[in-house]
Amino acid sequence: MTRCEFFTQGERITGFSVSGHSGYAEAGSDIVCAAVSAAVTMAEATINDVCGANAKVRVRAEDARVSLTLPVSCDEEDTVQAVLAGMLLCLCRLRDDYPDYIEVLEV
Repeated sequence: MTRCEFFTQGERITGFSVSGHSGYAEAGSDIVCAAVSAAVTMAEATINDVCGANAKVRVRAEDARVSLTLPVSCDEEDTVQAVLAGMLLCLCRLRDDYPDYIEVLEV
């Protein structure tokens, strides 16, 4: 199962961690993992490369984990929050469609 955790402080999303493999299908054919990977990649690229937020990104291949942590503040805060909220909604919809393969938590 893929585990997606969104970290918050008050109303602000401060980052996320996505780990594990969904197990929906074999590697290379898993549409759930592909959708999650696309959402993570789009969010990270938009936050760092488009908005210039300089969020810290960690990738741990040994446990299939990607995490992103925002700085305390960033110039494009509203846009960054919109991207993270959109990612959260996207992953929640995937969870609703594939509840045995993905979980989404706000912590």
